[in-house]
Amino acid sequence: MASDQEFVQFLTEQMAQAGPVTYRKMFGDYALYLDGKVIALVCDDQLFIKPTAAGQSFLGDPTLAPPYTGAKPYFLIDSLDDPDFLANLARLTAAELPLPKPKKPRQPRSAA
Repeated sequence: MASDQEFVQFLTEQMAQAGPVTYRKMFGDYALYLDGKVIALVCDDQLFIKPTAAGQSFLGDPTLAPPYTGAKPYFLIDSLDDPDFLANLARLTAAELPLPKPKKPRQPRSAA
């Protein structure tokens, strides 16, 4: 079951205090970005935050679950109605994640 875009927009609004949270649709679900880093996935209308030590400390004893079959476990977040909580968690997660590696430029294909 794919995630609803309105739900994703709601989540980004809830996290807005952390900074500009953006999203990108991926395979029917969504990735959430802060500071150019993927901080979370939204799968089947559930919020999965990338696990970090700071997030673990902030959450205490979070529920771990894979966002999709075969994925590594993420923090499954149920408290979605508290903007301060979500913004703090987003900020802590982004601060601990590395910037994505720059993509290599594509090489032109040679004519055969």
